[in-house]
Amino acid sequence: MPLSENLTMQTDTTSERIRCYRKEIWDRLTERGAAPEYPIAFPSTLRSFSLGEVAEILGVSGSYLRQLSIDGLGPTPETGTAGRRSYTLPQINELRAHLASTRPKEALKFCPRRRDGEKLQIISVAVGSASTTTSFYLAQGLALQGYRVLAIDLDARGSLSKMFGYLPTGHPVHNASISAVLRYNDDRVSMDSVILPTNFDGLYFVPGTFELFEFEEESRVRYRSKFGYPDASIRMVDALKEVEDRCDVVVIHCGHEGFLTAGAYEAATGVLMTVRPEWPEISSMTLSLAHFQHFVSLIEQAGRPVAYDFIKFLVTRHNPRDLLQQEAVALLRDSLGNNLLTATAWESGAILQAWTKNRSLYELSAGEVGRSAYEQAMETLNSTNAEIMDLISEVWGRPPMYVSRASRTAGKASS
Repeated sequence: MPLSENLTMQTDTTSERIRCYRKEIWDRLTERGAAPEYPIAFPSTLRSFSLGEVAEILGVSGSYLRQLSIDGLGPTPETGTAGRRSYTLPQINELRAHLASTRPKEALKFCPRRRDGEKLQIISVAVGSASTTTSFYLAQGLALQGYRVLAIDLDARGSLSKMFGYLPTGHPVHNASISAVLRYNDDRVSMDSVILPTNFDGLYFVPGTFELFEFEEESRVRYRSKFGYPDASIRMVDALKEVEDRCDVVVIHCGHEGFLTAGAYEAATGVLMTVRPEWPEISSMTLSLAHFQHFVSLIEQAGRPVAYDFIKFLVTRHNPRDLLQQEAVALLRDSLGNNLLTATAWESGAILQAWTKNRSLYELSAGEVGRSAYEQAMETLNSTNAEIMDLISEVWGRPPMYVSRASRTAGKASS
């Protein structure tokens, strides 16, 4: 008798029948040793970077790096066809340390990690147009520039997790997300136990899994019961204190879950909101602002004042040739002033192509997506990231250095 007929006869309800389908298939996979453990990590090795790319990343000339290599100073690069030199990201960070020690007046340029007295920067990226992509490229871009970065996915569906190469499951995974650190019973774990490595040196990651739904539901139950208002926000703040000595920047990708989002906003030192320059999207962003304001007002009513280093808005998926979008950007700029980042993230086929390859543009070479599209996309990514890095520098009392460097790089790309 076919499996489906057998299960139909054995069960009375549709939901029970579906459960049996799943169990039967899963048991068969387990017997064959083919049942995966979740979340699945798709291993990938980060490519090496050409000498020219490394020169742009470090803000020095290619000839200077070439001479360093000839003199046997710094890490030994890989040598490819026609003697072309390339460096891995760990080697780039070795170069940073070497340059900082030999050129101490420019040490901050090469090694931007925070110094004593500079507070951990926690940037919460609100739900919005391309907010997942923005979180992803910001975290990777910061790591490429030498920062120690922790990215946290608060989306129970794991949208950011997928971009990092982790496939979440539709079932709760015990102790796989930050909810394991926040939970209300004594079964909590440390932040270290949920942090995973990535293929970027200096960039670590906390996945978003279905477990976050469970935490959110428990928070709602506590809110409606004798326990009163749950302290999810305070728990988030305390959890991030565990990594304070090992990180320079935390990038939190907010999901749709209210208590977790409130925690992200309370822990944040800065908030980034994304918006596509189209009238319905701008209207939607005003709703996100209303939710943001609501969460902050609850925190303030609890007697905990909120004072962000910055609240900034980023135009994403921008087509600068579209007249209606030009109008929308002008309205946003007139309304928000300097709170709207100068750079905009352009709509990019190259970024989409990278996503279909389960990679970011930083992980691909120009030839894999087309040089022109690649250079244009990299220009817009680097420009937006540069503004945010200069904001961080300002908070730390440092002079701005990234926007001017991104402008020089853009000039080279267009010349």
